[in-house]
Amino acid sequence: MLNTPVSKLLLVDDLPENLLALEALVSEERRAVYKAQSADEALALLLEHEFALAILDVQMPGMNGFELAELMRGTEKTKHIPIVFVSAAGRDTNYAFKGYESGAVDFLHKPLDGHAVRSKVAVFVELYRQRKVMSRQLDELQRSRKEQDALLAELRETQVELQHAVRMRDDFMSVVSHELRTPLNGLSLDTQLRKMHLNRGNQAAFGEDKLKAMFERDERQIQRLIRLIDDMLDVSRIRTGKLSIRPQGFDLAQLVRNICDNFAQQMEHAGCELSLEVDGELPGVWDELRIEQVISNLLSNALRYGAGKPVRVRAGLRDARACVEVCDGGVGIAVADQARIFQQFERASGSETVAGLGLGLFISEQIVLAHGGHIELESDAGKGSLFRVLLPL
Repeated sequence: MLNTPVSKLLLVDDLPENLLALEALVSEERRAVYKAQSADEALALLLEHEFALAILDVQMPGMNGFELAELMRGTEKTKHIPIVFVSAAGRDTNYAFKGYESGAVDFLHKPLDGHAVRSKVAVFVELYRQRKVMSRQLDELQRSRKEQDALLAELRETQVELQHAVRMRDDFMSVVSHELRTPLNGLSLDTQLRKMHLNRGNQAAFGEDKLKAMFERDERQIQRLIRLIDDMLDVSRIRTGKLSIRPQGFDLAQLVRNICDNFAQQMEHAGCELSLEVDGELPGVWDELRIEQVISNLLSNALRYGAGKPVRVRAGLRDARACVEVCDGGVGIAVADQARIFQQFERASGSETVAGLGLGLFISEQIVLAHGGHIELESDAGKGSLFRVLLPL
């Protein structure tokens, strides 16, 4: 019963006693009876309420019941309300035909039969109740369908993301296995070669110069392995929001000088002319090791993708922020790829692509963002690249 809608009934008659008598017949629980003594009063109520049934007296002063019914049928809000006429004019066929033509669904003749009135009203009230229940069910079905469509769209989007994640995982594992295998293979071959010389008693193979070269090769391969592992650990920290930043005061200009000194030999070996321009001191508060990681990543990329071409490094102030620029003359990055290049496992495309996990720029950007700064890129395919790191002091 709590879910049963209240049915509103409209009674229209110019005589108050007739309205009271009719109200007594149709009143029941979950019904609300509204009375009007003229067509104008009825129209005002019809505009304000939704009625399950209208019982109209035919003979009223001014606008009669037939005219009121025609108005109701011509209005969108009221045209579907069932209309029952009450008349004392007898059972004349033409009179009834005019009533049905005006939109009536039934006639009640005076004197009223109480049982007939209650039965007919009950039928229309039940029809109204069922219509409201069906309308509510239809609304629920439509809402449920929209929710299902939204859920289906979300599932499809999730499926696409999962497929992309699986492809990324497979690609990543393929790259990682290759990148890890390369230095491990070098170490393994060097170890086997030394073991072979020892087994043959070939002590000449372990002269001072040769031992130095062996250790340098080992150190390069080990450093390469350490860097790969550190990159993967940093990605894991970034994903879990645990990338640690430990700010302290230091001179960024001196840090850039030191990094360039460390890269000087590699640049020379690769045929890259390294130039450095520093505008005095750049004191600030940052995580020195993390900023060193960023600049080293940019110089490593310049070395990888611009071998044999000049590399220019500049450090100074720009718009009241510390600015470090690394510019190379390498393969460059097409404008369409410049946003993608900062994503995980992305590398420069083209025939000159070199080895690497494609994590350096992603990690570098996250470190710079964690300092409240950002990285800018100016590049085009075949025209080299300029990476600009901007940091608040």
